Amino acid sequence: MECKPLEITLISARDLKDVNLLSKMDVYAVVTINGDTQTKQKTPVDKDCGSNPNWNHTMKFTVDEAAANQNRLNFVIRLVSDRHFGDRDIGEVVVPIGELMAGKEKLLSYNVRMPNGKVKGTLNLSCKIGEKFSVPVAAPPYVAEKGKVGETPVIAYPAVGSSSAYPPPPPVAYPHNYPPPGGYPPPPQPYGYAPPPPAVGYGYPGYPPCGGYGYMPAQQPQKKLGTGAGLGLGLAGGLLGGLIVGEMVSDVDDALDDGFDF
Repeated sequence: MECKPLEITLISARDLKDVNLLSKMDVYAVVTINGDTQTKQKTPVDKDCGSNPNWNHTMKFTVDEAAANQNRLNFVIRLVSDRHFGDRDIGEVVVPIGELMAGKEKLLSYNVRMPNGKVKGTLNLSCKIGEKFSVPVAAPPYVAEKGKVGETPVIAYPAVGSSSAYPPPPPVAYPHNYPPPGGYPPPPQPYGYAPPPPAVGYGYPGYPPCGGYGYMPAQQPQKKLGTGAGLGLGLAGGLLGGLIVGEMVSDVDDALDDGFDF
């Protein structure tokens, strides 16, 4: 891109509209290119100057020669009254930069247009053009194609073995005793030893395991027999005893009959 340095000197203004009612105006000027605040520069405030301020203040700019020659660049010069309770615009001058590019040094005057559109006062300035120079143009940032929002260009790495190849990425090292993703392997068995038998229970070897914890079942108290029941049981016992004794006597008689000798 071809550029040129440009210096303008705001010399003075004459017969401006007085926007103050009780005191004399304190006037300064603000200069931008096409109103861009990034290019803003301003003059010092001329105190108590009234309608005829003087500055003789020089400002330096760098302009694109092609854009200036195509009348796409303008100096926008605002004349402002400095006040304690808020500044107030006096008027404005628009200077096409293309008119300043021809020649080396110029002395120019422009009419001042008030905010209501009427012309009141003049602005005197000079300009000086420097030698042309080239400025490298930066590459535009990457913009995804339409319909591919969020996609980024693919970065291809050289094949392995190429002289300009990047070294392969190092293997992923996992923390100590931590297995890689995908599950935990079974624990290794110790060498020369059989796995211990499952625990049966508490106690010493050779002794049966303890029973469960709890309370012993309560014994039911024996019921006392009544008088009638006891008499019946006694008679039954006597009868049974008599039968047994009778059988024993019968056995003895049978033995005597067979000739058994005592």
